[in-house]
Amino acid sequence: MIDHENNNRGLTDTSEALKLAESTDLDLVIVSESKDTPVAKILDYGKHQYQQKKRQHASSKTTVKEVRLRPNIGESDYSLRVNRAIEWLKKGDSVKFQVRLRGREHQNRERAIDLLDRIAVDLAQTGKVQSLDKRSLIVQMIPG
Repeated sequence: MIDHENNNRGLTDTSEALKLAESTDLDLVIVSESKDTPVAKILDYGKHQYQQKKRQHASSKTTVKEVRLRPNIGESDYSLRVNRAIEWLKKGDSVKFQVRLRGREHQNRERAIDLLDRIAVDLAQTGKVQSLDKRSLIVQMIPG
């Protein structure tokens, strides 16, 4: 058993541990269940739950980086944005590519769709396609 001051008390009777927890107005919580002897700790259970949720939320947080392109993007600009996206994917972030059309570019929609397909192929080694929306010209990549 571990008391409220993080001192290891060794093997302690359950009733004695409960009395000690009640005397400090805290809870007796089993921290790890092993086959031989479980490890119990005296602590505030509400605070313990809050900190576990906080840790879990922080670890599950992923950011979405957004890259906007035009269908007639230059080769050097394209490679720069793809390389940046590869770095983000390696770091664990997901990347969203959006091709924006203006004016007469709407007539050559196939060019934008080809660009999205090219992005998916170029990033296939470091990520995988989560969604590919050819109607709104968006491809979302996740690390993989």
